[in-house]
Amino acid sequence: MANAGTDTINAIKQAGEFGLTRGGQRLVGMFVNITDAKALGLATAQGVVATEAWYWDRDDDSRAFAHRFAERHRRAMPTQYQAGVYSAVRRWLKAIEASGTDEAMAVAAKMRAMLVDDMFARGGRVREDGRHVHDMHLVEVNKPEESRCPWDIYRVLAAIPAEQAFRPLSEGQCPLVRQ
Repeated sequence: MANAGTDTINAIKQAGEFGLTRGGQRLVGMFVNITDAKALGLATAQGVVATEAWYWDRDDDSRAFAHRFAERHRRAMPTQYQAGVYSAVRRWLKAIEASGTDEAMAVAAKMRAMLVDDMFARGGRVREDGRHVHDMHLVEVNKPEESRCPWDIYRVLAAIPAEQAFRPLSEGQCPLVRQ
């Protein structure tokens, strides 16, 4: 499904109503968020496959961040986008501190020099074209009986290494990169 938001939610609901998933059809969503699957409920969303940059239940650091977030945000776990923004802002602040200035070019250079190793990404980096590359995750929405807690939404099927998840720098047309 190459849609997002309400369109994705409606498509998943309709696939269930028409029995497509019971008949063996597999749904793969390009822009499915944990909050979409939660809103649909596991009974409706079970089996949907998607890619996620981040999942709250990956490791101790991601779980700790997610629980702090949920305490302040209606008990909802963060999406990959919310976790990514938090990580990016913290990284930007660390780059300002490390470079000793808030001058944009110096901070950007420092950000490219630093590996991302936080609750969002392990071994991620910002390339010279400005793209943050990191591992991605292929996930599947759990069946209701597989869920251990209200936000146990996904089962991680595979990790997709950053080199495979993002277009190589050599294939880009970014004017920031001198070739």
